[in-house]
Amino acid sequence: MAERFSLKDHLFNEVTIGQLAQEYASAIAGFDRDWFLHDVLAGFAERELMARLDWIADCLEKQLSLNFNEMADQLEAAMPPILDPEKSDDDFGHFIHAVPGIFAVRHGLEHHRERAMVLLCNATQRFSMEFYIRPFLNRWPDETLADLERWAQESNYHVRRLVSEGTRPKLPWAKAVSLTPEQTAPLLHRLHGDKTRYVTRSVSNHLNDLSKTVPETVLTLFEQWEEATLQDPKELDWMKRHALRTLVKSGDGRAMAALGFRGDVPVQAEIALETKDVKIGDVLRFSCEIATKTPLPVLVDYRIHFARPDGRTGSKVFKLKQGKAEPGKPFAVAKTHKIKADATTFTWHPGEHRLVLQVNGVDRCEVSFNVTAP
Repeated sequence: MAERFSLKDHLFNEVTIGQLAQEYASAIAGFDRDWFLHDVLAGFAERELMARLDWIADCLEKQLSLNFNEMADQLEAAMPPILDPEKSDDDFGHFIHAVPGIFAVRHGLEHHRERAMVLLCNATQRFSMEFYIRPFLNRWPDETLADLERWAQESNYHVRRLVSEGTRPKLPWAKAVSLTPEQTAPLLHRLHGDKTRYVTRSVSNHLNDLSKTVPETVLTLFEQWEEATLQDPKELDWMKRHALRTLVKSGDGRAMAALGFRGDVPVQAEIALETKDVKIGDVLRFSCEIATKTPLPVLVDYRIHFARPDGRTGSKVFKLKQGKAEPGKPFAVAKTHKIKADATTFTWHPGEHRLVLQVNGVDRCEVSFNVTAP
C-alpha cells in the first residue's frame, strides 16, 4: 500500500526548517542554527499542522529580542526576497514564512499595533498574512481598516490581495472577524478593478462568502461595477461567475439572471440512464437533452439525493455543462459519475437514489436509480 501523503510533513520537515534556520542565522548575530533545528524537529511528532507553526515560533522566540520593535527588525532582516513581482497568480509562498505573523499577534497586538502592521505588510509579500491580520481587525477595527484602505493601493499585489483575503467572512481555517458587509464593501469596490488575477480571485471568493448571507449586496455590487467600467468586461464576467457559484448551485434565480441564464423560459428536458442499478465502486452513466422553442443559453447542473441507512436523504449539486439550445437543435450532454467506495466527503449506501436535472436554476426532470453493495 502506498504511503499516505502528509501535508504537515511536506510543509514542515528537516529541509524546510533547515532553510528557515539558515535565514535567521544569516541575519541575526549569534543565532544558533543547529540548536534551533534540533529543538524544532524534536517537537514535531506530537503536533499537527497549525500547532507546528506555533511550535516553530516558540523555539525561535528563545533567540529573539524581548523588545518587540527590535524583534520585528530581526524578523524582517531574516525574511527572504519578496515573491516574484512579475507573476500575477498562484504564488502563495512557503508556509514556514508565516512565523512573523504569529509574533505580530503574540507581541504586537495590544501595545505595538502600528509596528506590527508594518511587519505584517512586509511579511505578506513572502507569505500571506491573511490569518494574522484578523485579530487586528477584531481588536482595532477602525485603525486596521484605515490601514487596509491604504494597502489596497499598494504596488505589491500580495499586499492588495491581503486586503480582500484577510477580511473574508468565511476564510477557511481562520478565526471569525466581526466586520459587516458595509465595512468591507468599499475595500472590494476599490479592488474589483485590479489587473492581477490573484487579487480578483480573492475579491470573488470574498463575494462568494457574502452571497451565503447577503446575496442582494453581492448582486448590487456587480451592477455598480458594470456601470463603473473599471475592470475589463471579460475579467468582470469571470469574477461574477466565480462569486455567484454557490448561488448558482442552489438555483438562485437572481444569480442565474445576472449571468444571463433565464429560468422562466419553457424547456423540455429528459434524462436517460444506461442502467438503473449501479454497484458501489462502479460508475453511473447518463445522458440528458434540453429542447426549447427559442434560442436559450443553458446552464445545466445535476443534483443527487443520497439514501441514508436511517431513512433520511442528503443531496449534493454537481456541475455539468453550459451551452445553448436552439429550436430544432437540442442541447445534449453525457456524463459518467463515479460511485466511489472511498469518497472522502460522504459515504455511499445501498438504496434508491434520485438524479435531478437542473436547467438555469430550475429543476426540470428526475429519475431514480438503485445503488447496490459491491
